[in-house]
Amino acid sequence: MDFAYTPQQEALRKEVRDFIAKAFTPEVYAEMQAENEGRPFHRTACQTPHLKALFQKIADRGWVGISYPREYGGQGGDRISQYIVEEELYRVNISISLGGSGAPAILAAGSEEQKRHFIPKLISGDYMFAQGFTEPRGGADLAGLQCRAVKDGDYYVINGQKIYTSNAESATHVYLMARTNKDLPKHEGISIFLVPMNTPGITIRPLWTIQNDPRPTMTTTYGHARTNETFYDNVRVHKSTLLGEENKGWRVGSMGLNLDRVGAARYLISVRRDEDIVNWIKSSREFGDYSPANDQAIRDKIAELWTEAQVCRLMTMRSMSIVERGGKFTYEGSAEKVWAPEHGVRTTEAITQMLGAYGQLLHGSRRAIREGLFAHNVMGSFQSGINHGSVQVMRDQVARRGLGLPRNRG
Repeated sequence: MDFAYTPQQEALRKEVRDFIAKAFTPEVYAEMQAENEGRPFHRTACQTPHLKALFQKIADRGWVGISYPREYGGQGGDRISQYIVEEELYRVNISISLGGSGAPAILAAGSEEQKRHFIPKLISGDYMFAQGFTEPRGGADLAGLQCRAVKDGDYYVINGQKIYTSNAESATHVYLMARTNKDLPKHEGISIFLVPMNTPGITIRPLWTIQNDPRPTMTTTYGHARTNETFYDNVRVHKSTLLGEENKGWRVGSMGLNLDRVGAARYLISVRRDEDIVNWIKSSREFGDYSPANDQAIRDKIAELWTEAQVCRLMTMRSMSIVERGGKFTYEGSAEKVWAPEHGVRTTEAITQMLGAYGQLLHGSRRAIREGLFAHNVMGSFQSGINHGSVQVMRDQVARRGLGLPRNRG
């Protein structure tokens, strides 16, 4: 595999950077500061005039859904080009990624009608999905979910509760996992539904996180101030909302999560903390005559962490290469989900040791370093080992799918 970018790809990166330099006006930044929720800005949730205009300019350049088929509203391009565009925009807190949107799973398992309906609207930003997987009593045991979907003629009636349904307050749909057959083993009898959030019987209740007060500065990794719990009370949905086959939702959901982990957004979540500390140390003048850049212990530790960050990059490139070639993508996303979050925890802990007490001051504190960025990154780092599947569960996926080891029966 060639790990370098082609001249054409480097030219695309320069084009995106030039666009950012011109399009990100003081008015755009002012709206971003005012609307900051501690997470990247997504087109569906942005209603302020300058941000809406910015997203339209991005779309007009054909930069959204680059690798998706033309017949579904994409550009029919390659994943590396899409990765480059998404990476540069994500660095300035703009998300055009369809990872986490349900789009990869719909493209892989959906009916032709579902593909033609959902994919163009996800690309355009008209639709946005929240993910309805985790339940209060389930913890990391996602297959133990209790939310029920009972068939009633051409409809399903859904009852239950989900927790940590991030973005539910602004999403148009929820990518919902429910049990459709309680008599089958727990990894069977599960189905996926594409449910409009305005369906009668759905209630959204906010769950405010540790990042809510004070709110983090922009570009904080996992700085979400809010998530949600959602309730489903006799929610009736048509059978056409079923994604894939009934009772085969565990396979569809696992495949979707694996595909969602491939791309620039997931990679930058893993390594942006490393870039933050390197950039700050290079420019820091906050300690008088002492310079962290000249401290050998700090230099050695940052070099070690940077090397680990390159493993995150290589894992991402491997996964994209497999998907690009149409290969079988099984355990690779799970392997990334083990390495990257644990690397993030090691990085934030090391940064805290480097910066000392001032590095623990939050946004709004007078002596906070980088407006509290590093302190908020510490608070966000530990949840990455749990979000979208704990690292312990992912290790099991690597062992069984990647190494062919038997399930532990002990």
